[in-house]
Amino acid sequence: MAQGKQTPRQKMINLMYLVFIAMMAMNIDSEIIRSYYDSTQSLKETRLLTEDKNTGIFEETLKAKAASVPDTYGEPYNQYLKLKEKIDALVTHTDQIKDKLQKDAGLDTKVDLADNFNALNDNTIVTEYFFSSGDENSPSAKAKELKAKIDDVRSYIDQTFANNPSLKKLVDRADKSLITEFPNGKKINNKNWLQYKFYHQPLIAAISNLEILQNDARNVQSDALAMMLQEKVDANIKFSQYEAIVSAPTDVVAGKPAQATVVLASYSNSNKISINGVDRVENGKGFKTLPTSGLGQKTFSGTITVNTSDGKPQTVPFTHTYNVIAGPQEVKLQQGLMLTADKMNVVYRGLENPISGSILGADNSKLSLSAPGASVKSVGNGKWIVVPQTGNTISMTLSGTDPHGKALSQKFEYRIKNVPAPQGQIRGKNIVSMPATSIPNQIVTAAIPDFDFPVNFTVTGFYFKVNGRAATYVTGSSLNSVEGMIKGLKPGDVASIFEIQTTITGLGNYRPKPASPIIINVQ
Repeated sequence: MAQGKQTPRQKMINLMYLVFIAMMAMNIDSEIIRSYYDSTQSLKETRLLTEDKNTGIFEETLKAKAASVPDTYGEPYNQYLKLKEKIDALVTHTDQIKDKLQKDAGLDTKVDLADNFNALNDNTIVTEYFFSSGDENSPSAKAKELKAKIDDVRSYIDQTFANNPSLKKLVDRADKSLITEFPNGKKINNKNWLQYKFYHQPLIAAISNLEILQNDARNVQSDALAMMLQEKVDANIKFSQYEAIVSAPTDVVAGKPAQATVVLASYSNSNKISINGVDRVENGKGFKTLPTSGLGQKTFSGTITVNTSDGKPQTVPFTHTYNVIAGPQEVKLQQGLMLTADKMNVVYRGLENPISGSILGADNSKLSLSAPGASVKSVGNGKWIVVPQTGNTISMTLSGTDPHGKALSQKFEYRIKNVPAPQGQIRGKNIVSMPATSIPNQIVTAAIPDFDFPVNFTVTGFYFKVNGRAATYVTGSSLNSVEGMIKGLKPGDVASIFEIQTTITGLGNYRPKPASPIIINVQ
């Protein structure tokens, strides 16, 4: 500006210039506030999308893996649920702080920048909320509460995952973003973390800092889900081979239901996977020729070894049991003498096994059957009831006369099996999952899965037990009397039903063994 005496016109020009500069300064502040507000809204939208992704996709996937492979994913899923609980508490508490600050500033949830510039630019409300009497060296109780919730999340992550190499990045991120003090006691602009974030900060800046905190917390949660869902094998091993697998019985009874299961399996031909216990390995698949000499139950087993994601080998054992049974018992004679077991190619110890025999073209009423070591009772032409007692096999001799009057006799060998013990069931399964409140509504049943005889079991009593309490005997089949015992059960607890007593119809005088236990996983 010119020095010396100024004309009135020059003074007016200078005054207008000062007003112009002041208006520009106000406009810059307004644009900064607008920028803060827009960034905060964008952060909030991103956080909400992350929350939807966490709960709608990754969390459900981890839950499904925990249910299908509990040994591998059960513990990570439980750890995640605890982490989520703490992060939810932090995010909810932070939302309450933002609502309180805006309410104290006279703003509603939908802020109109044009009408609320002064409120968003005010730093008094923020300073008074986080600092006692506005003293930057005296954090308020509300500030300490926020810091405690941040520390709680970070401490849980450090204590739970610090020793897990596959979750190191999660721990590092939490230690970097979820902090309440700068590392190594350092200060920025001579201010600690709380002062730097909130002391004499405009309301919009404080809200933005709180939104950043919520975003960091949700991103840590997202990282935890992603890392826990990683496959537990070497990343270089590609499961890129596919094959349809059909599981179905090789022997079925005429007129009886039979079911096959068809699945798509993925496997790898990587040389980092080894299969032991088989005859040869080709293209990632092991082949085993099953020994079939001699009747009875046989087993083969082995191991599959694969490198885990941390470079350590993990060995998975496998076992397969199969039965070698006699083929159709047919006499290789021109006359066509034949003997078959009505219930597959086995007979059951202690049961009344129906046996049929015939000679083609002859009078079956003149056939006879003998079976040393078993009782034999005729129940019609060419039909008998055989009750074996001891041994693993039984020799039956069928005798008769062919159409030409010639006497015929032939021995047939059958395998003797013990009647399987019944299986305790709820809803047709021996391991079930349900809320604790559903337990009293259930009925305990028993059955022998895939058994060839038409039998019915009636449950007469059982013991019911939950962790931390003595077992209680229940009469009958209903669980409605255990309602008092299930109070206090929470997700993850287990209830068991054992020593299930039954009566049976359809097997004559046979007395069944106690049914196998039932496990109830509380959801």
